[in-house]
Amino acid sequence: MNTSLFELFKIGIGPSSSHTVGPMRAALRFVRELQAMTRFPATTRVMVELYGSLAHTGVGHGTDRAVLLGLSGYAPDSIDPARIDAIIATIRTKKTMELAGSLAVPFDEATDLLFQRDQMYPPGADAATSHPNGLRFTAFAGKEAIQQEVFYSVGGGFILSAAELAPDPYAKPVATRSVPYSFSSAAELLAVADSNKLTIAELVLANEVALLSDAKIVRPVPDAQAVAGSAEDQICASILAIWATMQSCTERGIATEGILPGGLNVRRRAPRLYQRIQALDAASEGGGKPRDPLAPLDWVSLFAIAVNEENAAGGRVVTAPTNGAAGVIPAIAHYYMRFIDPSMSDADKTAGLLRFFLTAAAIGILYKENASISGAEVGCQGEVGVACSMAAGGLVAALNGTNAQVEHAAEIAMEHNLGMTCDPIGGLVQIPCIERNAMGAVKAVNACRMAMHETEGHKLSLDQVIETMYRTGMDMQSRYKETSLAGLALNIIEC
Repeated sequence: MNTSLFELFKIGIGPSSSHTVGPMRAALRFVRELQAMTRFPATTRVMVELYGSLAHTGVGHGTDRAVLLGLSGYAPDSIDPARIDAIIATIRTKKTMELAGSLAVPFDEATDLLFQRDQMYPPGADAATSHPNGLRFTAFAGKEAIQQEVFYSVGGGFILSAAELAPDPYAKPVATRSVPYSFSSAAELLAVADSNKLTIAELVLANEVALLSDAKIVRPVPDAQAVAGSAEDQICASILAIWATMQSCTERGIATEGILPGGLNVRRRAPRLYQRIQALDAASEGGGKPRDPLAPLDWVSLFAIAVNEENAAGGRVVTAPTNGAAGVIPAIAHYYMRFIDPSMSDADKTAGLLRFFLTAAAIGILYKENASISGAEVGCQGEVGVACSMAAGGLVAALNGTNAQVEHAAEIAMEHNLGMTCDPIGGLVQIPCIERNAMGAVKAVNACRMAMHETEGHKLSLDQVIETMYRTGMDMQSRYKETSLAGLALNIIEC
């Protein structure tokens, strides 16, 4: 395995992990490498070219803004979302950028940020040898190009340089990280856990402890006390810091009214949903009549919608495993904490929450390393579908289900998301993305329940479904993979 829990669950900004967080990280990496060069002070211009899906839906997904922020030296996990508009406005008004926050250079988007909508990267390559999310950065000293680098945004905010991805853009990476319990498939994960008498959560925790010294993995550290604890305490404290960020995002989504940016004039619905659900619950309690037994699913939908509306507004979110699917996992975490066994102690609830995230991460790693979590590569099945699968398996673990039940729930969840396209209207992460998170969260609850009621195993394995998802994505026309050239994105114009 090559992926850490904290690389799947990354704190960033909306609206897209592959189109906002990834390009911002790529721009920041490029400018930091440029800054390390002796000729950095001689830089007079930087040009950025966007290819494929980044070019088609980059404006709606904030790719242009992300590139400006990254080149200016800002990181997605630390920038204050409230400052973004002012930073962008200053660059656009003055047509000047503080490169890496230290070197002023002219920057005119009309000539320095080019959307190559008719090309993939590398230009002229066919679908088998190109990638849908390519960016090329070039730095000049006068007319001389002094540095050029190509990056690919491969989903979930992950980026790879051309050298790291070559020669095959869809090749799966060879394991390079050393962990005590390595796995490359769901079958191997179950076998390793069984032979060592571990739950999947315990296995992942041990692996994360082994990765603590890896400086490339960014973990949120809440306080000095957590740093001073055991290695396991540090990992758990960082997971809970991620959960705290998700909670804050949910609260902002519920509290914030208004119209989402982008031009579709989509009104935030989470505040109204919250008020209605609260009123229904209060009326039920006051009248002595039992509320609809499926009422908790109203809350699940609310939580998912609140997070994704905040994401669509460019707020602080956690990739889980992507921004477009960021609402599913927090919705299920809220469901577990709010509705499962109110008599459970806080300590036991927290332990279950940690099992949820650790187990969900194991499932996400399988998709990341054996298929894709990029809508531009495999459609929305790789985003909401994967998040649904992760949440279903994680919920089983939180409820103390077996490892086999975790695998079964994850398989059921993805099986019924196969073939889901990514066709955002207007290139915005709003319609159908926000509602898809609510539907994905509800599916996760059902998949968990189905798996935990089953006693005789199942025909399809998670590995088979992951492979099917990937092959389906490769067969899917590019028009249906985050280009806004077909499906709902096209037909809404005709209505």
